[in-house]
Amino acid sequence: MVLLIFLIVLAIVGFSASARIVRQYERGLVFRLGRLREATRGPGLCMILPVLDRMQRVSLQIVTLPVPAQDGITRDNVTVTVDAVVYFRVVDPVRAVVNVQDYMFAVLQVAQTSLRSIIGKSDLDELLTNRERLNQGLEVMIDSPAIEWGVHIDRVEIKDVSLPESMKRSMSRQAEAERERRARIITADGELQASRKLADAAAAMGQTPTALQLRLLETVVEVAAEKNSTVVLPFPVELLRFLDRQAQAPATEPSGVELSTRPSHVQAA
Repeated sequence: MVLLIFLIVLAIVGFSASARIVRQYERGLVFRLGRLREATRGPGLCMILPVLDRMQRVSLQIVTLPVPAQDGITRDNVTVTVDAVVYFRVVDPVRAVVNVQDYMFAVLQVAQTSLRSIIGKSDLDELLTNRERLNQGLEVMIDSPAIEWGVHIDRVEIKDVSLPESMKRSMSRQAEAERERRARIITADGELQASRKLADAAAAMGQTPTALQLRLLETVVEVAAEKNSTVVLPFPVELLRFLDRQAQAPATEPSGVELSTRPSHVQAA
């Protein structure tokens, strides 16, 4: 009876020591006395030899690796600080474990050096406006050595580009000057178009003098529509002289012109 209990306990201990569980998103690598077994263990329950075997699990999930901010000088001699993020996954667990000591640390170091290299090869305008092309260049630069480590780079994104305060102020002044230049050009273009229209209107009225008088009367009507307004009209000097001569003529001769002495809001200038 005691022997049976001992055997049962020994079997339970041996099973617990040799049983390993591999998750769906993992793969298991078994090392027997330091030598890698050829077969990679899939998800589920796996049995190994106690003491002789050692299992190492490798995740196949996509890893999000933030790249610390890197200081660099662009091709046009501007100091910037750029950070990024790398998305990668393991496609070959054997090479990821055997060919490199720590594949995550290796990918991080390659990402940092590649980001510094991209900063030195690019202009400031490219860093601010053409990030898609820079992201593709970073992905190629990081993916080239990562293939040998059994790692595939899915995506690389530049997160932020930080500029010195002096450069921000300079860019702000430049943008303000550009907006002022555009506003002046638009205003000048509007004045040019208005002057052309006025020239056309003046030419048309010059051919028909009556149109000028009608336009003057319309202007007077528009101005007189406002209450408590005083209208000042240009009055030809020749007409005033004509009226003066008519006033000095004998009273028996009809002058043909009658002047009103009633007060009016219309003044002659």
